[in-house]
Amino acid sequence: MSPLILPPLYAILDPEQTKGRDPEAVLRQLLEGGAKIIQLRAKAMAPKDFLQLARSARSLSRSRDCRLIINDRADIAVACDADGVHLGQEDLPLHAVRKIIGQKLIGISTHEVDQAKEAERGGADYIGFGPMFGTMTKATGYAARGVEMLRPIRSAVKLPIVAIGGIKEENVQEVWGAGADSAAIISDILGAEDVTAKTKRILALHSAP
Repeated sequence: MSPLILPPLYAILDPEQTKGRDPEAVLRQLLEGGAKIIQLRAKAMAPKDFLQLARSARSLSRSRDCRLIINDRADIAVACDADGVHLGQEDLPLHAVRKIIGQKLIGISTHEVDQAKEAERGGADYIGFGPMFGTMTKATGYAARGVEMLRPIRSAVKLPIVAIGGIKEENVQEVWGAGADSAAIISDILGAEDVTAKTKRILALHSAP
């Protein structure tokens, strides 16, 4: 199996962060802007509503050759035929989720070197690392890590790394420069007046000098 290559932007769609806008409409704007991997996060949504949204997201993302990752819920990932699931440190253990989803992608949130190494040993396909600069969208219980803590993670594991937490258009290049393969961005994109234009600008920065 060839190694996973992540696009520079790991967009996260959270209906709680769309400023009241229809999440499917925002998803269409993300796709129009060029997003090639999108995680669907819906912690406050009833499971049946989450599944309905996930199935719509699966159809839309597949039509634009975009990977869909489901946050936390391996059962919903399987039910909507998503490309994978992303797990936090308090979610079901990786080995158990692997039995549920088979060869679909599994990402693991990590906050320190030991967790990153454990995720790699356990067979994760990629890791998240953060919070980079602090975050207003999720209570992690961890202080901001910063790019100086990302570099040792990059040296410790061969897995693709998704940096997350407080990343914006203004600081995303720092994150890529410190070794992240991809940058997860939530509020800076979902809060933008023009989600498509914001997505395009962030992606353009990856190839900028």
